[in-house]
Amino acid sequence: MAEEKKRHRTSHPVQKTDSTLGGDSAQSSSAAASTQEAVQVSLEEFETLKKDLETVQAKAGEYFDGWQRERADFANYKRRIERDQSMLAQNLTGSIVKKYLVIVDDLERALKTRPSAGEGGAWSEGIELIYRKLQNILESEGIQRMPAETETFDPNRHEAISHEDSSNHQSGEIIEVVQPGYLMGERVLRPALVRVAR
Repeated sequence: MAEEKKRHRTSHPVQKTDSTLGGDSAQSSSAAASTQEAVQVSLEEFETLKKDLETVQAKAGEYFDGWQRERADFANYKRRIERDQSMLAQNLTGSIVKKYLVIVDDLERALKTRPSAGEGGAWSEGIELIYRKLQNILESEGIQRMPAETETFDPNRHEAISHEDSSNHQSGEIIEVVQPGYLMGERVLRPALVRVAR
C-alpha cells in the first residue's frame, strides 16, 4: 500500500510538468526520443533495401525519359499541325487569288489604252480606282507582283514563250514580260510569261 502511494506521488508531478509545458513540448520531446532511437537492420536486409532503391530509381529514370520523349513528340506534332494548317490556308488563298489575277491583267490592258479626255477619261479614272482597290486587296493577302523585268530567266519563276536573238540583251536575259508573275511570300503563285534572249 505504501509502495502504491509512493508510485502515485512520483508519477503525479511528471504529469503536472507535462501539462504546464504544453502540447508542443510533449510532441517535441517524443520526436527527440524517436530520433535518438537507433534503427537496427541486418546486413542482408540492408542489401535488399539498397537493391529495391536502385530498382525504383532506375524505373523513375526510365519513366522520366519516356515522359520527356512523349513531350518532345507532342511538341513536334503540334508544330507539324500548325505548319500544315498554315500551308492549307495559303493554298486555299492562292487558288482563289489566281482566279482574280486574270481580271487584274484585263484591267491593266484596258488602262494602257484608256482615253484621256471626255466621258471616256472620267470612265477610265473609275476603272483605275477599281484596279487600285484590287491591288490593295492582293497586297493585304501577301500577294506581290514579281519584278521579272529586272531578273535573269529562271525556270522556277518564269515561263518562256519564246527564245529570240537580241543585240541589246545577253543570253538568258528577259527581253519582255508578256504577262506579269505573282509571288505569295517567297512562293511563286503564278510564273511570269516572258520573252528570253538566246
